[in-house]
Amino acid sequence: MTVSRTICLGFLAVIAVGTILLMMPFSTSSGEWNDPIVALFTSTSAVCVTGLGVVDTGTYFSFWGQLFIVLLVQIGGLGYMTTTTFLILLIGRKFDLRQKIAIQQALDRPGMSGSTQIIRSIIAVTLIFEITGIFLLLPAFVPDYGWQQGLWLAIFHSVNSWNNAGFSLFKDNLIGYQSSVLLVLTVTGLIIFGGIGYQVILETYLWIRDRIRNQQVKLVFSLDFKVAISTTIVLLIMGTIAFFFVELRNPQTFANLNFFDKLLVAWFQSVTPRTAGFNTIDISKMTTAGLFITIAFMFIGASPGGTGGGIKTTTLRVLTSCTQAILQGKEEVILYERKIVLSLVLKAVGVLIGSVGTVIISTILITLTDPKLDFIQILFEVVSAFATVGLSTGITGTVSTAAKLILIATMYVGRVGVLLLMSAILGDPRPSRVHYPEESLLVG
Repeated sequence: MTVSRTICLGFLAVIAVGTILLMMPFSTSSGEWNDPIVALFTSTSAVCVTGLGVVDTGTYFSFWGQLFIVLLVQIGGLGYMTTTTFLILLIGRKFDLRQKIAIQQALDRPGMSGSTQIIRSIIAVTLIFEITGIFLLLPAFVPDYGWQQGLWLAIFHSVNSWNNAGFSLFKDNLIGYQSSVLLVLTVTGLIIFGGIGYQVILETYLWIRDRIRNQQVKLVFSLDFKVAISTTIVLLIMGTIAFFFVELRNPQTFANLNFFDKLLVAWFQSVTPRTAGFNTIDISKMTTAGLFITIAFMFIGASPGGTGGGIKTTTLRVLTSCTQAILQGKEEVILYERKIVLSLVLKAVGVLIGSVGTVIISTILITLTDPKLDFIQILFEVVSAFATVGLSTGITGTVSTAAKLILIATMYVGRVGVLLLMSAILGDPRPSRVHYPEESLLVG
């Protein structure tokens, strides 16, 4: 079995186990057997760290059901291979060559050395951020719900925030806390760090450590770090400004808020589409322009190596730099005084075309199964599913069974990745030794 198939089938196996657990009577508040479609959709959404739900998580599922969702989100956020590797490390087993290759591909690393150490570091970073998030969220929830329920709310939302999932135990998501500076900054902080990638966090830690120790040797930041940080900052600033002005006069979202709360909500809505499905305003009440901007941010997504989805910030930068090079008449793609190899440019183009194709096909299919829905709502739902965001205009629970199955497939494709899924189906690509003659072609 190929490495890509191992990873894809691993996610399917976790989804299947999650579906069985969520179907059990003890997983529902009513104590009855769960609807298989609801269980399958929720399990897929959790493992794919999406957060889309066809039922209200807080009232429909019992404590055990909610616990299973958190565990599935944690496994999905870490990734199948990372979780499996960690379990192998716990029981003291050693890796064979195939497992090392699988870890390398799952982590998108150039080499196999040090993979086990990186797995340990990823687990440690995850626990540090999630536990910190729990402590920061306690003052927001405990005064309203007491220690027992407040602690569970803090755990549930911290894990979902770090893993860029959007499950919430509140019917209105986080709208009730839109003015809470502590909650907004904590949740958005977890989302940003969870989605920015482990390598960026590690390099930031090393930089801070060297500054504290006053070491003379300066840390040279990698290209991944520079691209992820700069692109994320630009998108966050642009998103905050865009949402602020687009929704400024909307009486159902921003208009009735004071200036500070408007900035707070605009900031939150700039962070959450990339790619966690929390919201502090009613998404269905946003303007069409606001919805379209959200779709664009969802499609871009987070950074490689993080818990978010989308085409990723690095893919966006490679494509925009490629466009810039073409407009300037250059034959090389340059980023921060580094030449981007052709294979990486081709990979970025492949990710874009595959992602656009998946969104188009899913959108067309749902327009056929549910023709009465507005196109912008369908497109929003599909992009949210593909980019594993979880934001919704409120139609998730009302669409037909066929549409739910389409969204399930879309979430799965978005989580494992278009290129990885194609490798699993067609087999791992092999370099060709055949070279063909070149010929010009009219383009544009």
